[in-house]
Amino acid sequence: MEIKDRILLHASALFMRNGIKSVSMDDIAAEMAMSKKTLYKWFATKDEMVHAVMGQHLETTQGECAQLQQQAGSAVDELFRMMGWMRQQFADVHPSIFYDMQKFHPATWQLWVAHKNQYILAQITDNLHRGIAEELYRADLDVDVLARLRLAQIELAFNADVFPARQFDVQRLQQAILEHFMLGIASLKGHKLINDLRHVTEAE
Repeated sequence: MEIKDRILLHASALFMRNGIKSVSMDDIAAEMAMSKKTLYKWFATKDEMVHAVMGQHLETTQGECAQLQQQAGSAVDELFRMMGWMRQQFADVHPSIFYDMQKFHPATWQLWVAHKNQYILAQITDNLHRGIAEELYRADLDVDVLARLRLAQIELAFNADVFPARQFDVQRLQQAILEHFMLGIASLKGHKLINDLRHVTEAE
């Protein structure tokens, strides 16, 4: 692995675990047992490093999500696979990540916003259309509205005013929110499949 990639790997882990604002270039250099001079050879500023970390992360994320989508046997199966993937993704994510990006790294924030409004929105929309075609989602869904609702829910879990970090961890929130969304869009056929996958038995 090249030095630049190793730096991005370590920086990403520190940002995810501690938040972006609280991690300094000194912290990253110490984590890697590297001189700051060597670090600055590859990244002139912390802002430049944050941008590179996010770019690499989003590229990896898109590849993993595309693979997950292809492997899923149905729209519901895709959401369950997504739920498992999100549990892994958010296992060690500091709740201030989005706030730190938006306030201190605006160019990186715009990178995330573009990814969200283009790639994630398209993925959600495709899943909704797939579920309707498979009769697992209700035929009368307003896809455009619900796709954007789901998009907003992803960031809602990181809103400390709504969900204080001391009371709610991100994994728990994302799972609860996605399950609620999934049950809201499901047809009777889809609802039964969801309950089977959740190993839940409900009275008729």
